[in-house]
Amino acid sequence: MSNWRLLAGCIFLVAGLAVLAACSKPETTTTTQPTTTQPTTTTTQPTTTTTPPATTSVVLGGKLYDNWIKTAGVATPAGNSPLWATQTTNTRTGADTWRCKECHGWDYKGKDGAYGKGSHLTGFPGVSSAAAAKTTAELVAILKGSANPNHNFSSYLNEEQITALANFLKVGAVIDEAQYIDYSTKKPKSADAARGKQLYDSSCAACHGTDGKLLNFGSEAEPEFPGTIAVDNPWEFLHKVRFGNPGAPMPAGEEQQWSIQQMVDILAHAQTLPAE
Repeated sequence: MSNWRLLAGCIFLVAGLAVLAACSKPETTTTTQPTTTQPTTTTTQPTTTTTPPATTSVVLGGKLYDNWIKTAGVATPAGNSPLWATQTTNTRTGADTWRCKECHGWDYKGKDGAYGKGSHLTGFPGVSSAAAAKTTAELVAILKGSANPNHNFSSYLNEEQITALANFLKVGAVIDEAQYIDYSTKKPKSADAARGKQLYDSSCAACHGTDGKLLNFGSEAEPEFPGTIAVDNPWEFLHKVRFGNPGAPMPAGEEQQWSIQQMVDILAHAQTLPAE
């Protein structure tokens, strides 16, 4: 009996030790590392916006292109433009040789446009294609003689005027007038003369007269009225309607926010006015 008690005591002791060991076993701790989220950085590329030049600057440039001597109020340079000696077909002399339009045409196409034949032919290139391919800063540099020292106008025009001329070339001279004027007939394409008359009567007739004969830009022997110019040189007419007339208080169609089509309509009406 004592042996059974002893055996039972041993068994109880072993069981107790096992329970104690189990209870005293260190607890396993699982450490969760915090998740670090890398911030997403979005780099926004700056947007390059080219601000169009002010219309007043473009209009000033258009007048300078027409006749910068009269527009800037400066003295006519002595002799012919130094560039004039590089051509032999246009026999004009003096002030005419310094006008941008005399070399590059009223349609801005030079030898490839309306001045590609006749007494105004010089063989010089137009400015519209070059202006489209150049920046305004590059055009300013060209007008200061960077490409040809004989094409340096900085002695005659100030910075504002040179910039205005460059703005005109970049914005105003890139028009393709073949879209609006038939070069073979000198007639405007797809024009509404009746609508042009309405614009002319409301904006032009006060100075030029309803028949266009109130102001004579020529002489008594050889008169030149809006109707004369419209028929003989529609490209000149359109340029002056767009930008005004140097030395005269003529409003510019560009400043009145007229569309090219509206000004072509005025051209169509002007061609119905007396030419002499």
